[in-house]
Amino acid sequence: MAQAFDATAQEKELAARAQEALALARKLGASEAEVGASVDQGLGVSVRLGEVETVELSRDQGIAVTLYVGKRKGSASSSDASSASIKAVVEKALAIARYTGEDPAAGLAEASKMATDLPDLKVHHPWALDTERAIELALACEQAGREVTGIHQSEGASLSSGEGVRVYANSHGFLGTQKGSSHSLSCMLIAQDEGGMQRDYDYTSARNPHALRDPASVGREAARRTLRRLGAKRPPTGTFPVLFDPSLASGLVGHLMGALAGGALYREASFLCDSLGQPLFPEWFSLGERPMEVGAQASSPFDGEGVQTRDNRFIEDGRIASYMLSSYSARRLGMSTTGNAGGARNIRLEAPLETLEALLKRMGRGVLVTELMGQGVNGVTGDYSRGAAGFWVENGEIQYPVEEFTIAGNLKTMFAGLQGLGGDIDTRGSIHTGSWLIDAMTVAGSRV
Repeated sequence: MAQAFDATAQEKELAARAQEALALARKLGASEAEVGASVDQGLGVSVRLGEVETVELSRDQGIAVTLYVGKRKGSASSSDASSASIKAVVEKALAIARYTGEDPAAGLAEASKMATDLPDLKVHHPWALDTERAIELALACEQAGREVTGIHQSEGASLSSGEGVRVYANSHGFLGTQKGSSHSLSCMLIAQDEGGMQRDYDYTSARNPHALRDPASVGREAARRTLRRLGAKRPPTGTFPVLFDPSLASGLVGHLMGALAGGALYREASFLCDSLGQPLFPEWFSLGERPMEVGAQASSPFDGEGVQTRDNRFIEDGRIASYMLSSYSARRLGMSTTGNAGGARNIRLEAPLETLEALLKRMGRGVLVTELMGQGVNGVTGDYSRGAAGFWVENGEIQYPVEEFTIAGNLKTMFAGLQGLGGDIDTRGSIHTGSWLIDAMTVAGSRV
């Protein structure tokens, strides 16, 4: 990197700036105030066909201030954390607050809910990586993939490594800081036969660089995934079971959490409004979050409002057990915050797990989906329609790759029709899940 990143020094500096902003806000007449500040530094390189394409050294920082004058709210931000900039930001936020309408739900989260348990969750693992070594690793990743017989071309390999610090403070006296890191390596390759070109990719991602997979294994897996798509054709049209690859099943979880989010609920923009306690999944399925999990991708002892995070159960024995609420959305709904300002953290599923082979056998005849395209998901109605690619399955076995088709259904029906969960858990993101087998969806493929 261009310069050393002293996370501890940055943490102290940001905390001082946040306290400075709060003191000024009180002095100028704000009844309540909160400040978020962050600084991040990273290195990114990309290579293609054995040559370096880009090298990027980045450093970003920012400070955001939200002030309340009674029930009037104003917010302003800046990428400059100097004293002069802080003064300008606070003054601007205060001016906005004095001219906005009153909102009965506005204000900080309750002081009694501020986090007091602030352990080190081991999410900061800096990587002493210079540009030359980063390029070397990316080149090794791409080269391993290109050496696989049948690979025709490359879209390249990319490596990124970064670390940062965030601080949140408010006029309740709460001050929370957290250092974090993120590292990843990816590769995308192209193969070609008489039927045309196909591309696919693989990646590895982790907080700790020592947890990244070997570059060569990423390149070879990208090659394997690419080659298996050759000879793709369109599947038949009809109603069939659909098996979602783990990387795509996490998207289904994302749609669920979006529908359980307080912001969508109080706006009546969710297909799960007024659904607490109602069945949504089979009884053998539960889902929750573990924000205090040591070393995980989204771990944090406090949420975006300083509220203590906790394990939450959103789905319990198939039923909706909790919404995902910030203090504001909770007030709008007449409820209490669940410590989810900023979203859910480290989603984990509880269900009997089966092998991929067992799920394919249970499916019998249908589609294994490994890629989705488009944004055809309606959060208000739950209607779901996406372009897809993957593999056709007959008699419980993969037969051939398929592409240029759509799958459609409704998320409520899909969740209720969940038949099985795979043990092929993808742990690269904050949502850990295996494959999902849905009993029936509309597949629009070849013309009939």
